[in-house]
Amino acid sequence: MTTPKKDLTFRQLLPILAITFIDSMGFTIILPILPFYALAFGAPPSVIGFFAMSYALAQLLFAPTLGNLSDRFGRKPILTAAQIGTFASLLMMGFAPSLIFLFLARALDGITGANNSTVQSAISDMTSEEDRARGLGLVGAASGLGFVFGPILSGIALRLSGNNYAIPAFVAAGFSFLSILLTIALFRETLPANARKAPEKRTPIYTVLAEGLRSNLLRPLYGLAFAVQFIFGMFTSTFALFTLNRIGFNSANNAIFFGVFGVTLMVIQGVYIGRWVQRFGEYRVLLASFILSAVGFGIGAFTPQQAVPWFSKAAMIAELSQLTDAAAVAQQIALLPSEVGAGFIGLLFVAMGLFPGTLGYTLQLPAINTLITKRVASSEIGQALGVSTAFIGAGTVVGPLLGGWFFEQIGPSAPFVMISVLSTVVFLLLLSKKDFAATASDSDQLSITTQPLATASKPSR
Repeated sequence: MTTPKKDLTFRQLLPILAITFIDSMGFTIILPILPFYALAFGAPPSVIGFFAMSYALAQLLFAPTLGNLSDRFGRKPILTAAQIGTFASLLMMGFAPSLIFLFLARALDGITGANNSTVQSAISDMTSEEDRARGLGLVGAASGLGFVFGPILSGIALRLSGNNYAIPAFVAAGFSFLSILLTIALFRETLPANARKAPEKRTPIYTVLAEGLRSNLLRPLYGLAFAVQFIFGMFTSTFALFTLNRIGFNSANNAIFFGVFGVTLMVIQGVYIGRWVQRFGEYRVLLASFILSAVGFGIGAFTPQQAVPWFSKAAMIAELSQLTDAAAVAQQIALLPSEVGAGFIGLLFVAMGLFPGTLGYTLQLPAINTLITKRVASSEIGQALGVSTAFIGAGTVVGPLLGGWFFEQIGPSAPFVMISVLSTVVFLLLLSKKDFAATASDSDQLSITTQPLATASKPSR
């Protein structure tokens, strides 16, 4: 199917970029403190996997439906509703009196977590296939810029509040509210009424997934999206625990490291990924990304246990005990390294593993989503990306669970070893699929809707 040429201009993208930046900054303000928040309520490492899972499971159940709704009613109302849900969840987190409230807050954000797929759909509405990778790359750069400033603001808020974990949540809620206002005031609907799908009953999640998997061209991409986020879910759910155990990083220290990750996102996605995709193609970019992940996380797995020179065991115990008493966090205290023999070798290993590992991740999902948007009709992009988000959510459900289990039952390095091994396996599988980046024909593009989803019955709640 031929897509009409649409010139991509920065002015046209500015509202979406501003919304993405503010939304990403609000999200990453709380990201470095989430594992520590759970630890402070007495959660063991394996339970933190369930904590990370609550958001992903809710997104798995609801994101495809929200993506479908954006195809039916437009991008703006769905994006606005999603951001309102995020705002409410952040307020819940700030006021949380117990671990169960943290679970509920993350679940609420996951239920309305259609921001990413809706923004991607809007970009696809505005661009041709030739410009789509560049457009998605600019959105990734805006998100990456938020990843730079969010952790920095989180670190400042933690410093000024004496490591009070509730304060960054309230700061993030403020930015989330600003994002809602920007969406209402600046965002212009990108899907005209005559391009929307006819009103239909809500499609059950299992029907959406089954229909999406019927496409021979989309099925491997969905599987790859699952694998990418399964791997990264293992990393994000155990990284704070790993750095706490190996080098004595607290929440503020991890905020700085997330800022480094954000710089990587911003530079790679904003400057290079579009060029690399155009020059080498999505397939070769994906191959390189999994090599980087395998090497980076493999190096990180060998990080020795050596606390950084500024580590204080007493200060860390006080930080973890702010929401409960020290006896309730005894298991977490046992994770702390010794202050004897402090140095920078452990930090060097973490840095050498973090950069190539996260660089690989920044290349993966944009390349996969670009391939997805090229293989479906324009009226089905929102649904296709919604299904992709569901598979990403499924990976984020399973990854943290196994990551926390490996960390607790086998050892702190076990999740990184598994990530390196799995990245190698995915690379070898991709290498054996020479036709992976095949071009879709018109009939193949429309195969995800061979039977209209409008005929599906409304699920019970």
